[in-house]
Order: sequence, then structure tokens, then C-alpha cells
Amino acid sequence: MKEIIVDVSDDGEIHIETRGFAGKACLEESQFLKELLGKEIHKQLTPAYYQGKQKIKKYLQLCG
Repeated sequence: MKEIIVDVSDDGEIHIETRGFAGKACLEESQFLKELLGKEIHKQLTPAYYQGKQKIKKYLQLCG
């Protein structure tokens, strides 16, 4: 299940958390909230952001 959780603290600080999204979808789906709420001061990506991404290693042939 996909969720976007918005938590507003007593001092007015807003925390947005996404659950159930993989890869960049979490950023894309929550973008409208960032535009409505104003300047982002901190971003912490979770392991779900990196899910499905594979690093491709390329090696140069040194000999031969």
C-alpha cells in the first residue's frame, strides 16, 4: 500500500514520509506537497529509494 505521511510538529516543522514507493517514485509522488509547503531544508532518502537500482561496473582492459 502506498502512503504519503505528513507530520506537523508543535513548532510548525513539517515532515513528509513516503511508504510503499520504490525508486524515484517517492520523490515524484510527493513533489506536489513540496511545492505547496515551500522550501525543503533537509532530505533523507531511505533504502526503498535505491531499490531496483543496480550499479553497473565497467572494467577497462589493461593488458592484451
